[in-house]
Amino acid sequence: MTQVDPNRMANAIRGLAMDGVEKAKSGHPGLPMGAADMATVLFTQFLKFDAAAVNWPDRDRFVLSAGHGSMLLYALLYLTGNADMTLDQLKQFRQLGGLTPGHPENFHTKGIETTTGPLGQGISTAVGMALAEKMLAAEFGKKIVDHHTYVLASDGDLMEGVSQEAIAMAGHWKLGKLIVLYDDNGISIDGPTSISDSVDQVKRFKACGWAAEKIDGHDQAAIAAAITRAQKSNKPTLIACRTTIGFGAPHKAGTSKAHGEALGPDELKAAKENLGISLEPFSVPDDVLKAWRAAGSRGATARQEWEGRLGELGSRKRAEFERRLRHERPASLAKAVRAYKKELLEKPMNAATRKSSEAVIEVIAGAMPMEFLAGSADLTGSNNNKAKSASAFSAKTPKGRFIHYGIREHGMCAAMNGIFLHGGFAPNGATFLVFTDYARPAMRLAALMGTGVVYVMTHDSIGLGEDGPTHQPVEHLAALRAIPNMRVFRPADSIEVAECWELALNRIDGPTVLALTRQNLPQLRTSAPNDVPCAAGAYELVAAQGEAKATLFASGSEVEIAVAAQKQLAERGIPSRVVSVPSLELLLAQPEAKRAAIIGNAPVKVAIEAAVRWGWDAVIGQDGEFIGMHSFGASAPAKDLYKHFGITAEAAVNAVLKRVT
Repeated sequence: MTQVDPNRMANAIRGLAMDGVEKAKSGHPGLPMGAADMATVLFTQFLKFDAAAVNWPDRDRFVLSAGHGSMLLYALLYLTGNADMTLDQLKQFRQLGGLTPGHPENFHTKGIETTTGPLGQGISTAVGMALAEKMLAAEFGKKIVDHHTYVLASDGDLMEGVSQEAIAMAGHWKLGKLIVLYDDNGISIDGPTSISDSVDQVKRFKACGWAAEKIDGHDQAAIAAAITRAQKSNKPTLIACRTTIGFGAPHKAGTSKAHGEALGPDELKAAKENLGISLEPFSVPDDVLKAWRAAGSRGATARQEWEGRLGELGSRKRAEFERRLRHERPASLAKAVRAYKKELLEKPMNAATRKSSEAVIEVIAGAMPMEFLAGSADLTGSNNNKAKSASAFSAKTPKGRFIHYGIREHGMCAAMNGIFLHGGFAPNGATFLVFTDYARPAMRLAALMGTGVVYVMTHDSIGLGEDGPTHQPVEHLAALRAIPNMRVFRPADSIEVAECWELALNRIDGPTVLALTRQNLPQLRTSAPNDVPCAAGAYELVAAQGEAKATLFASGSEVEIAVAAQKQLAERGIPSRVVSVPSLELLLAQPEAKRAAIIGNAPVKVAIEAAVRWGWDAVIGQDGEFIGMHSFGASAPAKDLYKHFGITAEAAVNAVLKRVT
């Protein structure tokens, strides 16, 4: 492609990376220096991309799973001509307001496919991207969807447990367009990886159904040959590239000293002299920069040809493809949900909210059958999120719209991030609420990135009963509500479930948890207005007969308890109101006047939730009454547990009586 020595092109990456870390006095120079040859081969010979159109749908995806080596990616963006990534931005590495934070952030910097920082997340998210490519290609054809997902992963990525979940899924699904370049440098922060690890990664990946091989990661011809072989495989491929961390640094190369700290001025100078790089900071020879810019524009022709093929699609199919990539929901969804809520008013559904959810999913699947992509971590019969019409996805049935993730909660949630980031699908994944502990790192990244994924988390309280405290979530609602940009819905009945599902699917700027019960609940709502009361996070379900002396706030299964308590208080001549709170954090996010109107000014405020109190003081005040959990649960039938832990209508009544004079 170019007459410029590719070693000089790799050295341009090394020089910029060293300079950026040195100027910041913070960062990880070793990985960019060691992986520069891999990156040069990939970006100049294989990666299908156009620096002038970073969001071109049929581009190859490149995921720097080893996010600590972010200067590698920032250098590549600058060198290939990303309009936003200037030299000034490289000089602002790790500084407030710059586009070059310590770890790559896709919501912050154009040209970055996903946010990576916690090791293992990038490779696991990439599995979701490759999965989405396979499914979308089966639906729209290879003329429209035909691209690879490349990952640059580190020793740390492969040590993290989530990577095992991810690579097992990728191998089982035969994601042949997923290619992982493993920066096998044998060094971690503590020293040689041999002090803590002796896994043969090639054998490990092969055992998971991958093609895998070892090569010299500084031999650009060997790298190119390995990628060529990988592109022809019907299996995902691991290319273990043996490299030297801090390549070129005369004293720190091959040691942990090159991993997570600046080289220092003397070592930097010596490294540049050793590599033949100009001592001038942030300088790139004109011919080298020109060659890199040519690599950045190399994909323009392929992009234009793809745009032509897209234009040849029928107008309806093209509009469908483009709508789905925008994550825009079809108009039929809102219409179907409205009609379903009216049906519920005519024929109330008294059921566990996981069963109510199952019924709503049938409605949703009818409105958006190909983009609604559900899955479960081996709890399909308990989570109830598989539509009857949905066939199971497999390597041989890529049009299947239900994914059996196996017992891999973390891998499932990471893959869903990749599916959403790729575009074309509305992913949801299910397990028990208590197992969000296993998935939390990927869920936190979903909130940070703003991926519109939905978590169907059933068995949401002590109400699951006999499985006992190991399976009964107590602190989990509070823990999830504490994550910025995470929305948690705990619907009280079938109508609230329908509204919460619609709100979750229409939210494309952040993740949503649907916390659903195992035990049956009555349908409490008697109206289904078009304005969707659940959208405010809370609303008055039952008004007081007269001036309210107390307000009873509750979510999910405890709303039934609040309604029973309100009736008992009315019999005692004490007017009270019931406020259903499907989303506590959404209520607290309302404008002050609206929030105050929903909370009301009754002198006594009681919150009822089969979970810990954390978060409720913002509604009931520190002196408010709380009926809930103060310990872990126990193994017993649900009704016995509610009575044992004092989460009853009588307890709520007594809490009001002791405060009402």
